[in-house]
Amino acid sequence: MKRTLVNPPGSEGAYRALHFSQAVRVGDTLWISGQAGSGPKGIADGCEAQARLAFENLKKVLVEAGAELGDVVELTSFHTDMGDFKTFMTVKDEFFPENYPAWTAVGIQQLAHPKMLLEIRAVAVAGSAQVETDHP
Repeated sequence: MKRTLVNPPGSEGAYRALHFSQAVRVGDTLWISGQAGSGPKGIADGCEAQARLAFENLKKVLVEAGAELGDVVELTSFHTDMGDFKTFMTVKDEFFPENYPAWTAVGIQQLAHPKMLLEIRAVAVAGSAQVETDHP
């Protein structure tokens, strides 16, 4: 099977300096690296702004890889303050309003940059957005 490295325009610096791809695709499966609440203006202030930007970054990587948010089958979020969990969940639900992926939230001491409050990583299967639900 062919392995494709996914690095949307603007992320080349991370690939060169930090030695990682934003995602790796093998077949229809994508492993997306941790996405933070940072952009051209730096790291956003506060949990809500960081969460929103992190999900937007995730969306960009998915689109670059030929997928969409609905294709996410597993989501892992890392939080430096679990007190922000409810705020994070509200933003997450804006991006995943139904057909929720499997999700694990992990409380940690610190992330790669001191201002980072959260990071999200995901696994997606391109073309899997149509689901059959088994829920109440």
